[in-house]
Amino acid sequence: MIGGLKKVSLYLFAAASAVAILASAAPVAKAQYITRAEFEEYKKSQPKVEWKGAPKISSQDGKFSFKVRGRLQVDYNSIDQDEQITGDPDINDWEARRARLGVEGTIWYDWDYKFEIDFAGNEVDVKDAYIAYAGFSDWNNLEILFGQFKIANSLEGMTSSRYITFMERAFFIEAFEAEPRALGVGIHAGSDDAFGWSFQSSFNGPNIGDDGVWSDGPTIWAARATVAPVNTDDTKVHLGASYRSRNNGTEDGVTALYDYQSRAGLHLSDRFVEADGIGEADDYWGLEGAVVWRRFSVQGEYAELTPDVPQYYKSMSSRSLSPDYNGWYVFGSVFLTDDMRNYEADKGEFGRVKPNDPFDLKNGGWGAWEIAGRWDSVDVGSDASALLAAGADCEECGDQEGWTIALNWYPTAYTRLMFNVIGTDVGGEFNDNDGADISGFGMRGQIDW
Repeated sequence: MIGGLKKVSLYLFAAASAVAILASAAPVAKAQYITRAEFEEYKKSQPKVEWKGAPKISSQDGKFSFKVRGRLQVDYNSIDQDEQITGDPDINDWEARRARLGVEGTIWYDWDYKFEIDFAGNEVDVKDAYIAYAGFSDWNNLEILFGQFKIANSLEGMTSSRYITFMERAFFIEAFEAEPRALGVGIHAGSDDAFGWSFQSSFNGPNIGDDGVWSDGPTIWAARATVAPVNTDDTKVHLGASYRSRNNGTEDGVTALYDYQSRAGLHLSDRFVEADGIGEADDYWGLEGAVVWRRFSVQGEYAELTPDVPQYYKSMSSRSLSPDYNGWYVFGSVFLTDDMRNYEADKGEFGRVKPNDPFDLKNGGWGAWEIAGRWDSVDVGSDASALLAAGADCEECGDQEGWTIALNWYPTAYTRLMFNVIGTDVGGEFNDNDGADISGFGMRGQIDW
């Protein structure tokens, strides 16, 4: 038995020796290594992914980029509409104030694009839809836009609804800016240096009709310029002015007329001041200013609008018909936490608030908290006697003033809860709603990406 084991051991040793000899004679397999240059070239072929509310995918060389963008704002409004005077009942309701989805990015280094659709109110509405040539980036971020984009008027009008301090913009924004966006060509430029500035100008319309030919529709020319003489990390000073001239064209050969109307502070409220069908063209100009010092800020604007009243009204009145409408607001805000409003001097507008201590129950973060108060006024024909004498539909021409108190909580940079309390007084000797006192409460839950 022992002898047998010895023979087996000898056989195993001989076999192992033979394998070792054969292996030593075989070519040695070399490890496959790539050079640093090859690795860098490989990295260039891989997409770069950043998180900005949603993934932004771009090429390493910056030639292409793509990002899904969107926002969802869900509101609740409770409004006492002074039914004894206005005849309009109280409102207690929810709504999807904005529900947008779109894309934005870059193609071939120099071309930017943006396309966004809004689905709120069970309707589909195209918002931004443009391409922009941005090959002049060394020239103060100069861009040339083609398509549908926001018309540059007013600080609050240009600031995105994602970043405005109150749930709704000031009265005159709605009353004087019936078309916040239109098709056309525009130029944008600006600098975010210690002395920041911005400039936007555009010509919009006429549009191409369903029959494929140019329609005799609205034409709009607008320009806006801003400066930031102080633009440091903890102090911002903003000054600006804007001008707009527009003509409403014709519809089926008949002159189309602009309406000038405004809600009473919350989106679901009715409109109690309105100059209906008054202007076939108009001129608008506005002044704007803001100061931010750390957690404190103040902001205000003043605007005037002069409509061109149709000739048939002028011929029916023995008095001069040249109405001038105006609006203004002023507000102040303070952050209860160590945060501040984010001003972007190269755009002349306010941007995203980024809490220094985002909400986090585990680590004790509470996000950013802000309180604000605004006083607001608009006058769309409080002296409407001449227009009424000429046969104009001006039973609600008048003025309204109101206040809004806001509490805003920013758990993170991309989420926000808003609480607004409003009070609005309606006036005007010739306004059917003269003396109405509108009050209400609103809240909003918001997320964007």
